[in-house]
Amino acid sequence: MYSLQLTSEQHACRDSVREFVEREVKPVILHPNYLQNFNKPLPFALLDQASQMGLRSLALSEALGGAGADHLTACIVAEELAAGDLGIATTLAETARLAHLLFDQMMTAEQRTRYLPAFLADDRFQLAFAAHQPDPVLRWKYHRQIIDMPACALRAVCQGGGEWIVNGSVGFVQNAPLAKLIAVQAGVDGHAQKIVSLLIPGESAGLSVRELVTRADAVKWFHGWGGELTLKDCHVPAANVLGEGGAASLAALSAGRGNPLQSALNIGVARAAYEAGVAYAKLRVQGARHIIEHQAIGNILADVAIKIEVARNMVWHAAWASDHSEAVADRSVSDLPLQTIAKVFTAEAMYSATEQAAECFGAMGVMLDMPLAKYVNEARVFLHSIDSISVAKLRVAEAVAGFERRVVKAAV
Repeated sequence: MYSLQLTSEQHACRDSVREFVEREVKPVILHPNYLQNFNKPLPFALLDQASQMGLRSLALSEALGGAGADHLTACIVAEELAAGDLGIATTLAETARLAHLLFDQMMTAEQRTRYLPAFLADDRFQLAFAAHQPDPVLRWKYHRQIIDMPACALRAVCQGGGEWIVNGSVGFVQNAPLAKLIAVQAGVDGHAQKIVSLLIPGESAGLSVRELVTRADAVKWFHGWGGELTLKDCHVPAANVLGEGGAASLAALSAGRGNPLQSALNIGVARAAYEAGVAYAKLRVQGARHIIEHQAIGNILADVAIKIEVARNMVWHAAWASDHSEAVADRSVSDLPLQTIAKVFTAEAMYSATEQAAECFGAMGVMLDMPLAKYVNEARVFLHSIDSISVAKLRVAEAVAGFERRVVKAAV
């Protein structure tokens, strides 16, 4: 079983990120002017500083110029960043995850030679991935194989010389408005069961990204910076076709046995709300005593602390299992989809914990110039992002029954 004692490197990484968040991120993100700004301008200066700390290339192997962090370390860093600002955390977490997947596993040596130097040299070189979801209709296809695979949102036609022409749109792609390199998965015309993975530079002709908001002045309903990706007769050369090296990683993500980064981010939000609640309860006086000394507030904060500790243990357990697949193979660890289990538990528990922490502030908890409204909104999004909780539970139920869904094959 995994050890709860962090290595010296993990301690140093966690402490440096925590110090960065306290010193640089929170003064900007929690300023009333920023909290009340519905548009939430992108803090490029903070992203640049985080990149210079190595957080953008955290999971990239050391051989290719990254830190080579394992999944557990990535989750520790994600929680610390999310405790400062979820937008910054999701942007960096997505780029770090994709850097490992793309550069270490999917790209050819020639593709790495073209794109890796630019990625390492440019602090604003973010990555995005418009991936095909092999079972998007799980809600209606519970415990059934999907015989007729639904068409990919993107379709690709192979031309002479191996060039591909891609058309279609994807409703939401994390990091798309910022990405200087986007990996896409498109269905191959004429082959319903095959997909092709392609690298598309962010400034390619025929590619456009539209940021998503419900109204021109509305709060965004998603975490970080994402947008609708549209490709219209976008030409992709044969040299930009990705290999199959990342197929295993994509299959693991679909099976719920990958890195529980999303759940770690979720804990960071709840922890920030909890820490704010504790600080305020120690400051606010009611009935000649600080309110933290009142039983009602004490019970609330104790309940929140318990939920956060249990959720973190689940996330670390899932991350360790993802790093040690052999532990699943020899039955040291459950073969259930621990990543999905962590998502379900943390999404529900952390939303409850965040709301409870806001209760400590009374009416002030809903004021826009206070951070609690921000935390509650962010925690609620986790209930519905990627898979909704109801769909995620169906994935667990299928695993309990021993049912496995077939994965779409990559095009040859």
